[in-house]
Amino acid sequence: MSVPRPVVIVTGLSGAGKASILRVLEDLGHETVDNPPLSVLGSLLTDGGEAPGGPSGSPPLAVGVDTRSRGFDVSILSAGLQALRLRPDMDLQIVFAAADADTLMHRYSETRRRHPLAPEGSAAEGIAREAELLAPLRDAADWVVDTTGLPLPDLRRMVEARFRPDRAPGMSVSVKSFGFPKGLPRDADLVFDLRFLRNPHYDPILRPMTGRDAPVAAFIEADPDFAPFWAHLTGLLDPLLPRYQAEGKKYLSVALGCTGGKHRSVLTAERLATHLARQGWRVDLSHRELRLTVEPAAPSPGPEARVLSP
Repeated sequence: MSVPRPVVIVTGLSGAGKASILRVLEDLGHETVDNPPLSVLGSLLTDGGEAPGGPSGSPPLAVGVDTRSRGFDVSILSAGLQALRLRPDMDLQIVFAAADADTLMHRYSETRRRHPLAPEGSAAEGIAREAELLAPLRDAADWVVDTTGLPLPDLRRMVEARFRPDRAPGMSVSVKSFGFPKGLPRDADLVFDLRFLRNPHYDPILRPMTGRDAPVAAFIEADPDFAPFWAHLTGLLDPLLPRYQAEGKKYLSVALGCTGGKHRSVLTAERLATHLARQGWRVDLSHRELRLTVEPAAPSPGPEARVLSP
């Protein structure tokens, strides 16, 4: 019995990183096609729909579609993708690349390229028109990846974590620590503020350490507010995650922040990733402000927790 063929539709705003996402998917083994005419998209997606191991041995497919596509019509495309979601031989996901208007303007000024929706006008006009035109696709997307301020290596790791070949069926959970001064992680689904806990930064011995070090962990866990918070956090997430998965969500991002993103958020993210892995979830763990490079944990037959460099 064949399994559904993975198909990824990559769309979004011009200049937001669609081509970069397609390149990562190609490196992950996807057959990629960028900007085909809309009239052939249906046959392209349904041709050779067997997954690897089926009669045709077709690889996963990734297709870039945007306003440059010949015959582009957002209503026709949206209806067609909704119909394809119902096919039992296809596991279709829509990825929408976005960025704020200032970032897109800066990228266009750097490259000196014309916006496809404003070939004779200003890039700002094209950006505004495209955002409005593509709003239905953004609403229908399984994953909106905002590349504002996102370095290319971080984008690559995010795509790899979501679409890596060894990803088993079901929902993956991303747990990340961050510091509030540098802003919220733009892909976060759930955000928890840990700044109410005692801050190890003010202890000169603990300051150069991180939440991965035992003395810092002991300091944070000794805070009388930590244990009740931890009980409430896990008590909230443990019943929520199965409900998200039952609704078809394939990827959930949980972000934990503190002032510097070095102590309290790191310790709690470490603990949460371990807790969720023990519950049977596949977990990707990252620490945005630490800029650590840590090899993924060795694969095991049990739950998996991978540590990714941000």
